[in-house]
Amino acid sequence: MALSITDLKKGTVFEYMGSPYRVVEYSQKVMGRGGSIVNVRIKSLIDDKVLDKTFKGNEQLNDAQIEYQNVQFLYKDHNEYHFMNDQTFEQFSLTKDIISDKEYFLIEGDKVVIQLFKSQPINIELPKNINLKVVYAENAVKGDTSSAITKNATLETGLTIKVPAFIKEGDIVSVDTSNSTYRERV
Repeated sequence: MALSITDLKKGTVFEYMGSPYRVVEYSQKVMGRGGSIVNVRIKSLIDDKVLDKTFKGNEQLNDAQIEYQNVQFLYKDHNEYHFMNDQTFEQFSLTKDIISDKEYFLIEGDKVVIQLFKSQPINIELPKNINLKVVYAENAVKGDTSSAITKNATLETGLTIKVPAFIKEGDIVSVDTSNSTYRERV
């Protein structure tokens, strides 16, 4: 299905130069008799690169046919992460380059959503928040109460985040997967 440039609202997924992109920001200028110009910031669903693009007049773009499947994370070996579809038991693997920082939120057995473009796995979608166990927490400095006291804590996946002073080893904390920040103790 072809999309006109005015269909590129925030969140729209389309194909550009053979790759799938999602619109992050959208603005449109109407130029009198000259038609309209659409400025968009788009993010690649394959490598998360962000581009600023301008589309003019009656340009047409293709709708990206992205499939989403619920999968279970099985294991990691060397440079690959292996997943299995819960329904069909089909297995997929993605490289470390594609997973990038999302590896800090993957625990064997957890459920995630995998994105497929032209039947090829291209990325995973994590839940908004994930619960992880604290395996190391620095000691808090006592007496400094003029501001919120935070300290470094290392989680079971190797991720190090800032947490409040009362968090200790063995605690389970909720972490926001979009920016790798502490949310709350569970």
